[in-house]
Amino acid sequence: MKSYLFVLITGLLLASCTEKEPRTDYVINGNAKDVYNGIRVYMSKVGPNGRPVMVDTAIVMNEKFKFTGALSHPELYYLNVASVNGRIPVMLENAEMTFELDKSNILESILLGSEAHSEMLEFNSTIQEHKEKLIQAQKNYSDAQFVRDSVNMEKDKEVIEKLNKRIQDYPFEFIDDHQDSFSTVQILEMQLRSRDFDLNRIAKAFNNLDPSIKNSEPGLSVKNKIDGLRQLIEKEKATQIGAIAPKFSAPQPDGTTLALDEVLKKGEITIIDFWAAWCGPCRRENPNVVRIYEKFHDKGLEIIGVGLDGRRGQQNPKEAWEKAIKDDGLTWHQVSNLKYFDQIAKDYNVNAIPAMFILDKEGKIIAKNLRGIQLENKVAELLN
Repeated sequence: MKSYLFVLITGLLLASCTEKEPRTDYVINGNAKDVYNGIRVYMSKVGPNGRPVMVDTAIVMNEKFKFTGALSHPELYYLNVASVNGRIPVMLENAEMTFELDKSNILESILLGSEAHSEMLEFNSTIQEHKEKLIQAQKNYSDAQFVRDSVNMEKDKEVIEKLNKRIQDYPFEFIDDHQDSFSTVQILEMQLRSRDFDLNRIAKAFNNLDPSIKNSEPGLSVKNKIDGLRQLIEKEKATQIGAIAPKFSAPQPDGTTLALDEVLKKGEITIIDFWAAWCGPCRRENPNVVRIYEKFHDKGLEIIGVGLDGRRGQQNPKEAWEKAIKDDGLTWHQVSNLKYFDQIAKDYNVNAIPAMFILDKEGKIIAKNLRGIQLENKVAELLN
């Protein structure tokens, strides 16, 4: 009996010792039927700036090619062939994979051996199916509307609403069912790029992912994007119409400091005008602002210009700023830190100029980003 137990335990130990270690490299065995020798196959990925970055190249010989390498995690790449139109997205992972090229339509090519790729195919296939049903339902609604079939219009409208909701919900259902898969990272990236993304829902889905996914390089990249968008939304809230404008103070041309609050006390409404000497559109708009100021200053209009001079390569920014003030006849208050898009611009979520905010006497934003006749009409509406 003891001998039997010894053999059994020894067998179990040997079995555990022979378990396969996780693979640390990948191989793609490519089959390229009807592709000539010497044609190149390219592997690329999307770089930090959103543009394709070439990663590797293989050469077709005897209708075959091969890629080898190693990945720290499954990741989205693209394959394209020099003699074939288009490119195909593939989720690569450390495994032995087979790629069957469809020369007539590269998007019909098949990658086998990657679990992450299979999951993405499953996701894309289901989404496409829902979208095709939606297109048909919209056509049915249009047909019913044309013949004024109110009964079917109501039915089709209900189907359209359900399919739209299904398309919105499915990505998050898929993520919940694949919380330990790197395919979820790509789906979250897609959600962040969608027109009407739900940031809170995306953040919740991300937080529910397995820690190994959340703490990976692509997981942290998604987290940074979520955090960045959240900060941007908060900044937009701080300068939306109805909000109290962020307070600031900055040096005037003579070196003394002027605060926004000091200007607010002087008028009925105040325009904050973000501009710069180097900004062509700003300089072309200045004559219009001068005319509006001269017309409405006595009725309670104040303006404080915030100069964003000081960009890299600008010679003598203070001199350029002061010269532009004089040349353009800007007789209202002017301040600048001479630090390009400085903290004031960031607080107002200004990333392009000219940018304008109209404030009431209490500092509440009542209008923004108006130019030309629209700006004049708004000021007239507020002061006449």
